[in-house]
Amino acid sequence: MTVIDHTHRRDRSRLASIGMLLVVLALCVAPYVFYPVFLMKILCFAIFAIAFNLLLGYVGLLSFGHAAFFGAASYVTAHSIKVWGFSPELGILAGVASALVLGTLFGVLAIRRKGIYFAMITLAFSQAIYFIALQAPFTGGEDGIQSVPQGMLFGLIDLSKTLNLYYVVLVIFLLSMMFVWRVVHSPFGEILVALRENSVRVTSLGYRPDRFKLLAFILSAGLAGLAGSTKAIVFQLATLTDVQWQMSGEVVLMTVLGGMGTFLGPVVGAAIVITLESYFAGAGIPAPVAIGTIFVICVLMFKRGIVGELLARVRK
Repeated sequence: MTVIDHTHRRDRSRLASIGMLLVVLALCVAPYVFYPVFLMKILCFAIFAIAFNLLLGYVGLLSFGHAAFFGAASYVTAHSIKVWGFSPELGILAGVASALVLGTLFGVLAIRRKGIYFAMITLAFSQAIYFIALQAPFTGGEDGIQSVPQGMLFGLIDLSKTLNLYYVVLVIFLLSMMFVWRVVHSPFGEILVALRENSVRVTSLGYRPDRFKLLAFILSAGLAGLAGSTKAIVFQLATLTDVQWQMSGEVVLMTVLGGMGTFLGPVVGAAIVITLESYFAGAGIPAPVAIGTIFVICVLMFKRGIVGELLARVRK
């Protein structure tokens, strides 16, 4: 039985590797078939969704404040590139650093709370960032920061060329996926899952749950900041939309719809939500109403999310 199980695991791993290779190849060819800017939007929000899934899917912490990290990094990147003259890579680093700092501050204050109290505290912090973005002189108020130069990445790659920008965003997305995969499949990731299942037992083993939750919160905030920074360069702007509470709700929708706690679920959820938003906007149909209806139907039919249900059926 052990030999058979080992063989099955090896076969599944091989199939997963082949599947991921095919997905990467498809993404490399995709800009020649679909509109590259639309694809880049999906990739940016996919990074945001996998960042959120690291917290909700693997730790079990529901945050309603992730828009703060996404939006703050977007503003910092846009401002540092346009006003301070930073190169794109330094602008992204500045945005991610700001998200990590905010994640540390928010996490230290909120991580000791559980359930709805944790969610409400993160929402309150996010609203504070929203009002700062609305009132601060360097954010541009309701107009935001517009016409952000895309510049030359490392002084070599001209990001004003759409295909160059697409492949840079694709590399950022793939590196983010690899990072999350490594975190989830490390001893640290196993402790996070154990905390989600039974935090009391983890405490009895001598671990300090709050430390692991705080680190997961900070990592999730940093990845969300990476998504916001990348989005600011792609669309050359940072606006209040990036820090509104609706953005936090949208990433929750993406994660739950695709399948929280799964590796590809948030990516699938992000692709579906962004595609539906674009379709309904072009058709003149109120996107929130239509997407909300589809979400309710999918939750009723796929309680573990689309990818979660597919994986469950494959295992059976």
